[in-house]
Amino acid sequence: MERRLLPERPGWRALAESLGFGFHSMYGVPYWDESRAYVFTLRQIEEDIEEPTEGLWRMCLTLVAEVVADPALMRRMAIPEAYHGWISESWQRGDPSLYGRFDFHYDGRGPAKMLEFNADTPTALYETGFFQWVWLEQQIKTGALPADSDQFNSVQDQLIDRLSCMFAPGYHLHFASVRGSEEDRATVSYLEDCARQAGLIPEFVAIQDIGLDSQGRFADSKDTVIDAIFKLYPWEDMFREDYGSALPAAATRWIEPPWKALLSNKAILPLLWEMFPDHPNLLPAWFQDEAPRDAIDAPHVVKPLFSREGANVTLRRPGQDVLSTPGGYGCEGSILQTYCPPARFGDDNAMLGSWVIGDTACGLCIREDTSEITQDLSRFVPHIILK
Repeated sequence: MERRLLPERPGWRALAESLGFGFHSMYGVPYWDESRAYVFTLRQIEEDIEEPTEGLWRMCLTLVAEVVADPALMRRMAIPEAYHGWISESWQRGDPSLYGRFDFHYDGRGPAKMLEFNADTPTALYETGFFQWVWLEQQIKTGALPADSDQFNSVQDQLIDRLSCMFAPGYHLHFASVRGSEEDRATVSYLEDCARQAGLIPEFVAIQDIGLDSQGRFADSKDTVIDAIFKLYPWEDMFREDYGSALPAAATRWIEPPWKALLSNKAILPLLWEMFPDHPNLLPAWFQDEAPRDAIDAPHVVKPLFSREGANVTLRRPGQDVLSTPGGYGCEGSILQTYCPPARFGDDNAMLGSWVIGDTACGLCIREDTSEITQDLSRFVPHIILK
């Protein structure tokens, strides 16, 4: 694994905006950064990223089966009691999952270490599946990259295939994100386009416009009943909405399914470590109030059970300043995870995101930051495979 400096494509910003990637820069700070790229061998991708991603996914499914059978574990994960049965029923029905993203620290020399799993509302999907691939094709065409350069990226094909398996052609499928978030809207727009290519009919509704009709059915702002919907909105927030109590009785089909509320919870980190101790792709982790003294005294990271974009994360290393990020999470409890240093190139730290769609590992994204805690403005850097 190495990082190479590369020439930027002339006019790429105008191209990005014409393709719906208006958030290539945010708040005057670059988000998409093609002045460099990360280079992997095919062996590194297949053995160190692809295989562990699918293995961790299978482990997560094993964990869900255990949690839904144990109300005490659901309570430990801060899942409200009113939703326990509904989540279990969703799992028992086999409600299908669409996608997720495992975040790793990996430097090309040792096993990739799982930091967390974004199982419910992962973003950076459009950048990974589409714009990164456009970059690769254009850089090969201009000679900036070797003709045999490749990319770990079948995200778009896998999304289309997965949606085709989940819904019949002509099905009307709603998509939702929070009004006012350009990044979330772009992610959902990309999924809508994949749905069209899968033969479906997408319909967008802002999260704020979802409500209940007189019969207790979920409906959009046009009073159209929502039979099925992809929502880029966390389950823990859905539970707190005014209509939260109506979720279990409604006939609406949700993507991601209710059982994904378990995997989007960072409590899976200590639970996976307990189920699969010393697994090469896991970091030792505990619920914060159960962490042993030697783990507390060693370098470690504290994370809330629920959070997005690196909010409310605290990194502690003896003899060094504490690094922490702001946010509104943490009252639900936290976990403690052993510190794993990121791959470092100059002043930058790299974090790898590995996508799983259905049961298939199919794509890689890389986020880069001078901070060791990746957040929403951390730069997206493309990658290539050189055989």
